[in-house]
Amino acid sequence: MVPELSAAYGLSAVGIASLVGLFYYGYAPFSLVAGVAMDQLGPRKVVPLGAATIAVGAILFSTGDTALGSAGRFLQGAGGVFALIGAVYLVTSYMPASRAATMIGATQMFGMAGGSAGQFAVGPVIASGFPWDRFWLAMGIVGLPIAVLLFILIPKREAHAGAAKGVGPALVAMGAVFKNPQSILCGLIAGLIFVPTTIFDMVWGVRYLQEAHDVPYSLAVLRSASVPFGWIIGCPLLGWLSDRIGRRKPVVIGAALVLLAALALILFGPDIFPTYSLGLLAGIASGAAMIPYTVIKEANRPEHSGTATGVINFLNFALTAILGPIFAGRLIAASAGGERELAHYQQSFLPLLFGVGLAILLTFLLRETGPKGREETSAAPAAVRFQRHELQRRT
Repeated sequence: MVPELSAAYGLSAVGIASLVGLFYYGYAPFSLVAGVAMDQLGPRKVVPLGAATIAVGAILFSTGDTALGSAGRFLQGAGGVFALIGAVYLVTSYMPASRAATMIGATQMFGMAGGSAGQFAVGPVIASGFPWDRFWLAMGIVGLPIAVLLFILIPKREAHAGAAKGVGPALVAMGAVFKNPQSILCGLIAGLIFVPTTIFDMVWGVRYLQEAHDVPYSLAVLRSASVPFGWIIGCPLLGWLSDRIGRRKPVVIGAALVLLAALALILFGPDIFPTYSLGLLAGIASGAAMIPYTVIKEANRPEHSGTATGVINFLNFALTAILGPIFAGRLIAASAGGERELAHYQQSFLPLLFGVGLAILLTFLLRETGPKGREETSAAPAAVRFQRHELQRRT
């Protein structure tokens, strides 16, 4: 609905991209708030509040006023972060640890189902003439009873037994997670794999297909929606595969290589592939971005479970919040503010390929936290002790 928003707000497509990007300015910092709140208060007290915040944000966005719309978009991000972090917290609290990657992937599967529906379901509705502001108003009104329903359905559960309450303990928990180099690696890897979806596809995907490949709007919407639809497949599939082999790193590296190839073909390859194949493949492969969410929880203390998820979410979407305007600026510079062509998009989004390549290199530095990796790590000291014992016995 970029054209409709441009007309309503009186902004260019790039200006609307910046307005839409305010979501991540709320999402990234409130990841830390949500993670700590989950540990200290439990999900039942905070997730419904997040849902209500999203609803209010949607209603404000429907006004078409720049100030109110900006505030509404920020609130959508601030409230939206409680969805993933709350779902991950519930999964790790009630599901077996051996299925952690699978279930965390499943939580994102449902989230991206919403993202995909936002393209292929909402796009045709808006194209048929349904007013964009009524759509946002309706979503905001529907969101309020959802908040009440969440409060009723989420089971009562005290905060983690090892988590002390208060600002001091919260800062200590965040400090412990941030000081762990594995946490930083997880956030960077997830963010670099996720950026092609959040910036290139979700913000510029439809415009890219229309302007660079002359794809009709309705088809461009469906083709762009194939990427988040790929997440619906890739998140649980790659999580299951990681749990199945008992390792995290090989799955991330393999999927990132596939994502790198798919992105290169989308930007620079010939237009000879089946219509939805490359977008779907890119979406499936980028589902590996959720595996570091499992790794960071396994690499930190159990009582910092929610905080760890908040930290990786913060690092992940901080990259999107920072890089979004940069890519928009590159595109403006490449096209000199005029009509955009394929070469302009190629020049502007080429760094995405380098980013995915960097994620692959960083994954090699990550410590393996899967069940098989932990077994090998614990077995190594035992083998050393046995060798020492044998040496002492012989001497």
